[in-house]
Amino acid sequence: MAHAKRRAPELKPVDYSTTFGEFIGIGPNGNLFVDGCDVQELAEKYGTPLYIISENQLRQNYRAFRDAFQKVYPDTEILFANKSNNGLAIRHIMNQEGAGGDCFGAQEMYMALLAGTNPKSLVLNGSNKQDEELEMAIANGLCINIDAMDELDRIVEIADRLDCTVDIGIRLKLDLEPLRNRMGVAMHGPGTLKQQSDSTKWGMSREQTVEIVNRAKAMPRINLKETHFHLSRMSNDPSDFAVMAREMITWSGYIRDNTGWTPPCIDIGGGWTFGKWYGTGPNSQLDGPNAPKPEDYANLCAAAIKDEAEKLGLPLPKLRVEPGRALSGPAGVAVGKVGAIKTGTSKKWVNLDISTNHLSWAAVLDWYYHSVPVKNAGAEPTETVDLVGPLCNSDEIGPHRNMPVLSRGDFVAFLDAGGYTESSAARYNAQLLPATVLVSGGTTEVITEREQLKDVAGRFRVPPRLLAGSFAP
Repeated sequence: MAHAKRRAPELKPVDYSTTFGEFIGIGPNGNLFVDGCDVQELAEKYGTPLYIISENQLRQNYRAFRDAFQKVYPDTEILFANKSNNGLAIRHIMNQEGAGGDCFGAQEMYMALLAGTNPKSLVLNGSNKQDEELEMAIANGLCINIDAMDELDRIVEIADRLDCTVDIGIRLKLDLEPLRNRMGVAMHGPGTLKQQSDSTKWGMSREQTVEIVNRAKAMPRINLKETHFHLSRMSNDPSDFAVMAREMITWSGYIRDNTGWTPPCIDIGGGWTFGKWYGTGPNSQLDGPNAPKPEDYANLCAAAIKDEAEKLGLPLPKLRVEPGRALSGPAGVAVGKVGAIKTGTSKKWVNLDISTNHLSWAAVLDWYYHSVPVKNAGAEPTETVDLVGPLCNSDEIGPHRNMPVLSRGDFVAFLDAGGYTESSAARYNAQLLPATVLVSGGTTEVITEREQLKDVAGRFRVPPRLLAGSFAP
């Protein structure tokens, strides 16, 4: 007997004295809270470094994007970018919410399938797909977005062997001429938005796209399903995303005119941001209170798609959107414990047991991750310190942070750390990867076990000849 699908819960934001999110803020005792749980108690119970994910905040973030786009463009499907947080429990939450998924590589695809995600709501992206991931995608019915000229033949060869049909899309190399003089975010390298896009490995030219479509039309095992593009987090201006969305339709017209096929679906990727009243870190020019909201992206992109489709006489396509950081980021908090505190002639360093291994973006974006003390989280800052980790490099997690006086044993939290933290965590200096705790109301559950030394050492092998050289008589 089939099990009934669990209904996604109703959400009731928490009334905090100071709000960092609908379910993250300063609680009744003055400490940082995630939903109904005191982060001080969580850090003491589960240890640090620690990732904490608010289940309800994650659901809230997803619904904000879904509702904003479906209000103005009803035929919209949200595909969660699994790479931003690939925990199995996270994928189950997204399944319950009705989200599809963007997968890179066999491992992300396997995790999504293991969680029971509907394969027809998953897409496989990647510029150098291996045979094993193509076979996994074909066998399970995913849509594969082609990003190399020989990929179609490889897909057909596997489909013939497995005796099945395959849904495919094509990742485009958009021209983006209107963005020629629009500057991009520094984290994506130098140049304008167009220069940044042109310099990346992704996408097929107009001529290549037409060739792929014409060849695919003659292949009985191939179902042409969509075109795809990902602007990435190059811009926080929603009008730049609208330019991209419009050009997706422009290319649909070009493809129709040169192949007779009109893409029934366009996937306009991710790169969507979120804003906070406190910013996502000091001196943040991107993610402050004026950052675009889901409604801003939805309204401008939907209007551009509709306008261009009308101009070209095209039917409105299905729309797919792939938010990642915008959903997972604000749902997470990372916590470290204060150790040694050192004062120099011009600086004060507060050492923590959390590092840039665990908050990798902090290593390249010194303004990233707003930091607050866990106990008495609203305390007025009285000094400027560098928050640093224990690694053998400078390991600056939060340089020049205004904080209240901290003491050994205190906990410091980094907000909006739910995206691209656990999924990109490193083991430099043989550090153990942190545990992750999921919070829902007053319930806490470990969803990622803390690594042990055996997990790190167990990966290594010593050849017998080296053992003999060290230990043999």
